[in-house]
This record gives sequence, C-alpha cells and structure tokens, in this order.
Amino acid sequence: MMTNIFDINDENILKAADVIKNGGLVAFPTETVYGLGANVYNSQAVANIYAAKGRPSFNPLISHIAEIDFLKTYAFVDERVLALAEHFWPGPLTFVLNRIDDNPALDLACAGLRTVTVRMPNHSVALELIRKSGVPIVAPSANKSQTISPTTAQHVAESLGDKVDMILDGGSCKVGVESTIIDLTGQNVVLLRAGGIALEDLEAFLGQKILISHGNPDLPSSPGQLLKHYAPTHDFRINATKREGDEFFIGFGDVQDCDLNLSQSGDLCEAASHLFAFMRIADEDGRKIAMSPIPNKGLGLAINDRIRRAAYKKLV
Repeated sequence: MMTNIFDINDENILKAADVIKNGGLVAFPTETVYGLGANVYNSQAVANIYAAKGRPSFNPLISHIAEIDFLKTYAFVDERVLALAEHFWPGPLTFVLNRIDDNPALDLACAGLRTVTVRMPNHSVALELIRKSGVPIVAPSANKSQTISPTTAQHVAESLGDKVDMILDGGSCKVGVESTIIDLTGQNVVLLRAGGIALEDLEAFLGQKILISHGNPDLPSSPGQLLKHYAPTHDFRINATKREGDEFFIGFGDVQDCDLNLSQSGDLCEAASHLFAFMRIADEDGRKIAMSPIPNKGLGLAINDRIRRAAYKKLV
C-alpha cells in the first residue's frame, strides 16, 4: 500500500524542502499540531492550501520562521516585539504585526490584510525544514477546515489523503492545541486566540494586562476566530457534568463514568495534549459526544476556546 508518510531523516527533510521550493505542500510536525506547509511567496501553493483544506480565503494563515532576525525583513518590529520573541520563541506564540513586505504574493497568505501573522515553532523538524527551504513556510493545521486538528501524521493522512505531497512523521505533538495569538500592531497587546502560551504568563512577562478580543468571525484578523472550528461530525455537548443516554463521554479530573479522561489528575497541560486526539477517537465511535467542564485558567482558556467553537451550532 502506497503512502505519502515519510520517516524523519536528513534525506526526507531535504526532499520535503525541495517540495516546498517547487510549490508543493508538505505536512510537518510542530509542538502544537501538524501544519500544512507551503512557500509563503508562492501564491499558487498558498491557494492550494486553501483548496486542500476547503478553508475560506478570508481566513489568514500563520507564517513560520526559523530565525528571529528574519522578523526585521518581514514586519515592523519594536523592542516589545523582540523582547517577546527572545523570551517565548521558539514556542507556541504567534504575533500579528504590520507588514513591511508589500510583495503581492503575500496577500493571499495574509487574506488581503496589511498585517502578517508569524511564529517560530519549537520543533526541530519544523525548524530544519524552514531553514532548508530558505523561505518562511505558511502553514495552517493539516486537516480539512472546521474539523478536528491533527496531532499525528496518520491524522493528516486520514483527513487530507493525497492532497498533500509529503507528510513528515514526527510522532505525536507535545502541546496539542494551537499557538496563542497576540496582536502587537497597536499600543495595547490584544489576545486574539488563546493557545499554548498561557495569558497569565504573557501578562507576567509584559507587566501589564492584555486585552481580549474574540474578533469578527465574518472577517477574521487571525486564524481560529471562525465561530465553528475544530468540529467533530457528531453532536458535541460541552460543560457536561454526566453522560446522557449513550453519549461518548470525555471526562476531566475526578470523573469516573467516562470513556476517556483528558487528565484524571486535573492537569491542564496533559488535557491540552490529549484534546484533539480524544475528540477524534470519540467522533470515530459514532455516538453523540459530551465533555466535562474545563477550568477557564492557564491552558484551560485555550481548551475552552477550542471546544466552544467545536460545539457551535448556527441558529437558523
């Protein structure tokens, strides 16, 4: 049986870099989830990402870089931006910055905005792929739009199949939820998406409160702002204190009657790392899904953001 999943070695990373250089799509591991990568400057390759995912073209994409110094050629930066980058990068923190580069090829990746969304992933394979490719790699999560994000190479293959040229298998992702996104284009720092870096840690570093915005889902300024996102195909009930009927029940903490437990000890980091994989298992089971309440602090802010969007039902 043929597969487009490749083991991690120098030869395959070079091969993947060639795919990126030649306008192809490569799925690769990061510390958060698997990304579906393309050359940010190749507008046709970026368009192919949108097509492969079935993603709305007004939803901007994150560019991944491997060196902090590259920021200065890509976006307007100040001491605050550089201090945050030096402290939190590589890691699951994404900046929204004003663009310097007026290359029209960037317009599709930036969804026509005058801002660029950028981060440096904390994963050796991702960083090596970016360096070998010689360009920023634009990469949303490597799954069909509005479905559960992938945390293994097999998840990518199941969701996208042959729509991706290569899948680099780096094992399971460590963090398991997407990066935190902050807007640094104005005087105030604004949280656009909760994620792998806790809000409290950012505020402690900056010595100031961070404003919180859920954005405009009809015109997002960053990824992760659509009302319906990360969604299983079956009905999904959140903040459930107990199972109803034959639901597949995902617990958290001291919950006995559950099919899976995100973290029996109540560890939010462990829960985040299990979230998408457990949602996928539950969805494959075929029953309606319910999930225990998650504390809305630390990484719980990111988990609650994801499950709220996953459970969203549009009123008709």
